Amino acid sequence: MKHKPALSFWQIWNMCFGFLGIQFGFALQNANVSRIFQTLGADVADIPALWIAAPLTGLIVQPLIGHWSDRTWGRLGRRRPYFLIGAVLATLALLAMPNAPLLWIAAGLLWIMDASFNVAMEPFRAFVGDQLPTQQRAHGYAMQSFFIGVGAVVASLLPYLLAHLGVPNTAPPGAIPATVKYAFYAGGVVLLGAVSWTIATTREYPPETLLAFDDGKPAAPVDVTRAWRLGVVAGVLGAALLAAIAHFDLSRDLYLLAGMLIVAGLLFVWLSRVRSGGMLRQVMTDLYGMPEAMRRLAWVQFFSWFALFAMWIYTTPAVTAVQFGASDPQSAAYNAGANWVGVLFAAYNGFAALAAIAIPWMARAWGLRASHLVNVCLGGAGLISFAVIRDPHWLLISMVGVGFAWASILSLPYALLSDNLPAAKMGVYMGIFNFFIVIPQLLAASVLGALLKWFFHGQPLYALVLGGCSLILAGLCVLRVRESHA
Repeated sequence: MKHKPALSFWQIWNMCFGFLGIQFGFALQNANVSRIFQTLGADVADIPALWIAAPLTGLIVQPLIGHWSDRTWGRLGRRRPYFLIGAVLATLALLAMPNAPLLWIAAGLLWIMDASFNVAMEPFRAFVGDQLPTQQRAHGYAMQSFFIGVGAVVASLLPYLLAHLGVPNTAPPGAIPATVKYAFYAGGVVLLGAVSWTIATTREYPPETLLAFDDGKPAAPVDVTRAWRLGVVAGVLGAALLAAIAHFDLSRDLYLLAGMLIVAGLLFVWLSRVRSGGMLRQVMTDLYGMPEAMRRLAWVQFFSWFALFAMWIYTTPAVTAVQFGASDPQSAAYNAGANWVGVLFAAYNGFAALAAIAIPWMARAWGLRASHLVNVCLGGAGLISFAVIRDPHWLLISMVGVGFAWASILSLPYALLSDNLPAAKMGVYMGIFNFFIVIPQLLAASVLGALLKWFFHGQPLYALVLGGCSLILAGLCVLRVRESHA
């Protein structure tokens, strides 16, 4: 065994630079897609269902891309071919999205756009684990967080800045304002350029070289003969939820959650019975046999991303309704509020970029777990504060906590995880780990609308309060994860 060489600052900079472009596009999606949906006629209550396509795509795409990238080797290397394919497809979707003439076309473009982001994004996580030794991984993921913050700041601010430069910020009914269109066009250019820079400036270790390093842990065999037990539990829960939906006339959005549980149950039963090979069986085997640290981190991710998804889909309707007193997407007040949400999203990403500089120091001084606990609790407090703040400018203070949480969520769980993964399966396990990003988003899309209707008179503000509580739960869960001190 030999030690994996440490990389210089600029080598880490180049390998992470592509994330600036990916997050530029991702931030445009997060800050503006709800606005586009409402402009094209969507009701606030329907927005979560329209967003379902995005996380559902990630649930399917990310483990498959991870599985394939673990087994790819060619002229561009192992992970970089997927960076390029995802960037090209995402660029085309960004150019098309603000020109969608109908709501269903916009929903379809969101599906394509998010799938493309996932194709490019998922291998970047494994890329850091491939390239960096254990002691540099927190720094590598923090560098990704820095670029995520910088890219998202500019992207989120673009409609606001364009409006101040005189670009029209309103449009006829059913049309997308020019500020949003030009922002999406810029996003396509930045995304493709940044990812191309990483592809051109970074080389990869061949698979056999990775396994020769001292952190190249072999994959342990997994006994799947008892997987049927988990399948039965999931199937019974799904069937019970279906019965409850029918009997109590619950929200139709819950059918997705019930269906997911039943499908998962059938797959685990199938896994315990089938002995032949194949990609699906291998991915399911890896899911069933995930390392213990990954199982515990799954709860951290679950509560973190439930909160983030609530924030992304409900901040625009909450702020425009509460702080700007508007609900008509064609009104000047609504569009001013929607632009201010872009400023708030830029602010939390800017604070995240600053937090990314501090996080390696925090990790060295306090450890990964304590640092993550502090950061996500700051984020939880920031989201809860939306319930008491009425001056929209003071919401910038709330975004300080959200920014620290965002930077931490994008770095420290991955640093905790990568030390516990076999090198040959870094990609597929990073993809499976993203199940626990996608599943809470699907749950949020399924239940948040119903929860707001039942308990909060349909007021979107309280989705942010629920998100804040969820972030605090995520911080408590991270204390259960064992931390490597290598």
